[in-house]
Amino acid sequence: MRKSIINISLTVIAVAFLTLLALRVKAGATLDSVAVLKTRGMTCRSSADRVCKALHGSKGVAATEVDLDHGRVIVGYDTAAVGPETLTASIKEAGFDSMIEEVVTPDQFRQISGKDVGAGDTARPRCCGECRAVTQTR
Repeated sequence: MRKSIINISLTVIAVAFLTLLALRVKAGATLDSVAVLKTRGMTCRSSADRVCKALHGSKGVAATEVDLDHGRVIVGYDTAAVGPETLTASIKEAGFDSMIEEVVTPDQFRQISGKDVGAGDTARPRCCGECRAVTQTR
């Protein structure tokens, strides 16, 4: 009898624990649209990181890529969770001016750019003293 009570108690604890874990898991965003956002004010990798961090704070963002040279932010997102207007608002809250340049499907983006969203150069090192040098010369 005692073993039965212990087994039932352990089973209830295990089920409760697994249920809590399942509730904490976030479902990944489905990338079904790509927004190309013209963004002004990004001068270095540090500012690009701030933009990416602001965008990933939005529910539904699956991938981000920043093109500093052309002042563009490419965002792969789930249209059921977020829209391009919300994405530009997130960038503006991070301190940068942004507007929607184009919204396409992931397939269209792949045809235009020859790559998948988020497959850009995300391994570049973070900016250190270079940021100050860039902003001081302008």
